[in-house]
Amino acid sequence: MTEKVEKPEPETKAFKGLYDIITRLRAPDGCPWDREQTPLSLRSSLVEETYECIEAIGEQDPEHIKEELGDIFLVTTMLAYMYEQEGCFSVTDVLETVSQKLVRRHPHVFGNEKVKDSNEVLRNWARIKVEQEGREPKESILDEVHEGLPPLERAYRLQKKAAKAGFDWFYVRGVCDKFEKELNESSEAMNALTEETTEEGKKASQAHLEDELGDVLFVVANLCHFLKVDPSIALARANSNFSRCFKFIERRMKESGREMSREHIGLMEEFWSEAKRHEK
Repeated sequence: MTEKVEKPEPETKAFKGLYDIITRLRAPDGCPWDREQTPLSLRSSLVEETYECIEAIGEQDPEHIKEELGDIFLVTTMLAYMYEQEGCFSVTDVLETVSQKLVRRHPHVFGNEKVKDSNEVLRNWARIKVEQEGREPKESILDEVHEGLPPLERAYRLQKKAAKAGFDWFYVRGVCDKFEKELNESSEAMNALTEETTEEGKKASQAHLEDELGDVLFVVANLCHFLKVDPSIALARANSNFSRCFKFIERRMKESGREMSREHIGLMEEFWSEAKRHEK
């Protein structure tokens, strides 16, 4: 009697296929480019692919999302395999570690603990990190926001943490008033810079203007937090909108036989308005 052979689950087979391809690419007779990559060289790719995936999700295009998620799987698996090659840990170790963490941090799902809402879940996570995972408790709740985050994202997360401790605006009007105040102070700093005549004075005024504009950006992130808008996603959409409109101007200027230059700013502004109408 022939013993029945269990077929691997589709997910297992698919991941094994990806893993085998990566090991082949990194083999001595594999792809020269893939073999030259290191964890340090792939850092920018990880960031880039993540933002491309965020953009695809914003477009709500399933096919594009599927492709971009695949790219993220590729980069993260490639990174894990690089460390496997160095003998630091294996790809299996990475998957088992995150699985164990998920189970450990969800005792209300995989154990008998009860929670009433998501806020209690987050409080439990903080407790588990200290009691079960041996992490040192933070001196400040703001220390939980990593300094390596992009500045706009970090500003947003810092304000979310502070708000959880009750340090937040009561009304959106207060945030808007703060924005206007910071904008006026930036304008004053800009005027002061133009009036400086000495190099030392210009350097000090430039630093002051930088501080004031930083305050403006910080308040904008605060406004986004208050209105439950992720500033990174909002800015990514603005970047995409600007790119589309600018490319429209480039096409229209080429059709008109004019060069993209300051002397044709009037015509470019007309095409900009036309592009915005098309956007709507």
